[in-house]
Amino acid sequence: MISISFPSRKLLTVLCGTAAMATVGGCAKDNDIDVSGGVGITATRSACPAVAVPLHTGDITLFDPATSRDASAIDVVAAITNVTPVCNDASEKVYQLASFDVVATRRDAGPARSVTLPYYGTVLQGGTAVVAKRLGNVVVTFPEGQTRGTGRGQASAYVDRAAATLPADIQERITRRRKAGDQDAAIDPLSQPEVRAAVQRASFELLIGFQLTQEQLEYNVRR
Repeated sequence: MISISFPSRKLLTVLCGTAAMATVGGCAKDNDIDVSGGVGITATRSACPAVAVPLHTGDITLFDPATSRDASAIDVVAAITNVTPVCNDASEKVYQLASFDVVATRRDAGPARSVTLPYYGTVLQGGTAVVAKRLGNVVVTFPEGQTRGTGRGQASAYVDRAAATLPADIQERITRRRKAGDQDAAIDPLSQPEVRAAVQRASFELLIGFQLTQEQLEYNVRR
């Protein structure tokens, strides 16, 4: 098994938790410019981690024979879809649960069959730091005579509310009203290194994907 290089990843899917939004946290819902009484950024954020599927890990291909890479040897192709996050941010430990479907096709319609596929759920802070990683398996079931099979999996994350909360001074710098003529009226607060670093530290993600071998990952990248 291999680990994905998260800092350089691209995301297939990005979703925010469905809990009520607060003004601090880890997943931006909107960043609207509010010009009433001055210019400021209305940043509605949530302590719930964003949920995403990194590029090249959202699908998996099994071959038969396993050593072949011919199109005719493709046995099963499966993909993660319908990722649904549900977040509980009512306590100091924010809990993010993400359910997902796995939809697969097999080469031959035949007897009923089950295929077990490994997947991971990784909690990432600031886009680079792996806080936790858990592995699981999802069972895809093909009914008799059908080439299409489905399975369902879940991944979860706990995040400390304090870690996902922007410091008060950073919040103030981001949302403070700025009037025309102010020295910093034309300065985007998020362009300031210390503000950008604080926002990054308070940002968490729950990443979900298939736990691929190096060869499987390279196959996905080459396609």
